Amino acid sequence: MSQHAPVKNTAKAQGKSENLLLNLAFNIILPTLILTKLSSDEYLGTRLAIVVALAFPIIYGLKDFVATRKINFFSALGVLSVVLTGGISLLELDPAYIAIKEAMVPAIFGLATLVSLKTPYPLVKTFLYNDKILQTDKIAAALEQNGQGRLFEKLLANASWLVAGSFFLSSLLNYLLATLLITSQPGTIEFNEQLGKMTALSFPVIALPAMLVLMGTLFYLFRGITKLTGLSLEDFIHHHEKHGD
Repeated sequence: MSQHAPVKNTAKAQGKSENLLLNLAFNIILPTLILTKLSSDEYLGTRLAIVVALAFPIIYGLKDFVATRKINFFSALGVLSVVLTGGISLLELDPAYIAIKEAMVPAIFGLATLVSLKTPYPLVKTFLYNDKILQTDKIAAALEQNGQGRLFEKLLANASWLVAGSFFLSSLLNYLLATLLITSQPGTIEFNEQLGKMTALSFPVIALPAMLVLMGTLFYLFRGITKLTGLSLEDFIHHHEKHGD
């Protein structure tokens, strides 16, 4: 999420690094197939299957680091989450720790979003209000001209609470999904299969509801910007993808 790269280069880099199919393959499809199909002794065995399956999300996270050439807090926390899953599984700890870990990671995102409101760099600007999506200079000029800076800060604060809410929703759904599905002891084929099933269901059960909340937040933010600036949506959204230069 580099903030200062040229728009054209950023768009190209993002297109390569955030390929949806590649993301799904490395983070969901391949780990699920390995855990559910290759955990028996005739294939990889329970421990090696865990290592191989979780290697794919770690590789994807490292690929993001190489592509952006900077440490992304959220990618780093995602990789840490995968490492913790592997550690809990390989050390054969109580499966309750998986549920706690699953709830903890999005909860940290939510808390970080709220805490950042007290800093000069609220995370809502990273997620939604950034110059990859919006022409922030044009918006700032219009806000200053209309004398709406204070109301805009309130709008961003409200959007931050909505973004945090999406993470807390993910935290709750993560915990419930893990508690319901992970019932076997780590080190067994059943545990690996349950972990694979949880990985497969994480997208429709957790990611989609959170994405809907984020989309609603984006709509709320855009509507607020048009109201405070007098600009239309077309005036402040970047259109560089549509044009060759």
